[in-house]
Amino acid sequence: MITIQRLYNGEMGGYGILVDRLWPRGISKERLSADIWMKEVAPSTELRKWFSHEPEKWEEFKTRYLMELKMPEVKQKLNDIKSLEREKGTVVLLYGAKDGEHNQAAVLKEVLDSM
Repeated sequence: MITIQRLYNGEMGGYGILVDRLWPRGISKERLSADIWMKEVAPSTELRKWFSHEPEKWEEFKTRYLMELKMPEVKQKLNDIKSLEREKGTVVLLYGAKDGEHNQAAVLKEVLDSM
């Protein structure tokens, strides 16, 4: 099972993967409850800056991000996450954004659930 959780929200029940391009503010490596950091599946810096977590840009962000997720090197990382899901049971995609609905982890979950 793939779930998503804001990384600042405490304990998680599963194998944690940080899916942000940037290291989260105010969190040391010791305090982060992620097992791995997979920044390769995060939106590109250009896309992240353009989106700027503005909900009115959400649909266009999703379209552009889905295109980025089709790149071969990113597809391999998505396959790696699916393998971890089979191995670990529950995989938690951790993100730092305040908006729980309009963030890359939500898009990643949709893509991974359809694989």
